[in-house]
Amino acid sequence: MTTPVLQLDDVSAGYGPFRALFGVSLSVGAGEAVALVGSNGSGKTTVARVASGLVCPSSGAIHVDGADLTGGRTYDFARAGVAHAPEGRSVFASLSVEENLTLSFRRLFGRKGVRPNLDRAFELFPVLGKRKGQTAGTLSGGEQRMLSMARVMVEKPKVLIADELSLGLAPIIVDELYQTLTKLRAEGTALLIVEQQVGHALRLCEWVAVLDHGKVSWTGPAADAEAVVGQAFQPVSGDI
Repeated sequence: MTTPVLQLDDVSAGYGPFRALFGVSLSVGAGEAVALVGSNGSGKTTVARVASGLVCPSSGAIHVDGADLTGGRTYDFARAGVAHAPEGRSVFASLSVEENLTLSFRRLFGRKGVRPNLDRAFELFPVLGKRKGQTAGTLSGGEQRMLSMARVMVEKPKVLIADELSLGLAPIIVDELYQTLTKLRAEGTALLIVEQQVGHALRLCEWVAVLDHGKVSWTGPAADAEAVVGQAFQPVSGDI
């Protein structure tokens, strides 16, 4: 068996006295797509934050491509190839689309790396190329989400953690985002898709983990997941 690109072993975590995760174990193989689904408040976003180094677990271990990064800083996870597209729209509203991307790419790749990565971002999201001179704050919600994702997806990470892509977006925009994820996966990036609206995630992913009150209650192939998930998870805003 190959070493998982991302592995959580018996991880517990919380915020101060509040515990959000209880012994969560989860793995994502190289080039694999795994969906993490659950109702609002089940702890999905905390799993995403733990897996990208934003939250340090109180117990358990986190491995990235075989290396133990438990307790590591966020930049340790980023250097190891973990990219995190968090819930919401993280853009500089007063800057143009191109300026938003240039700031990120110059920091990551240096001055010479800006142009080729801008070209890649506009290839992944053609609508951003058409809007490159537009102020980010005037973009639609879906376009702002694309902009925030473009900043991490161009890095060709080993694993991308995408948190609640579909939240608050029109179906046509969600379709475009998932088409881009399919392209990224075809290039070799593994995916951990954290979702409440499970339809797209089940079509993209071959494995599914169901999170319930901070614990993994079921794991299995996507083909079997629909019967397990049923109508339990409706689109509700927010998570922990």
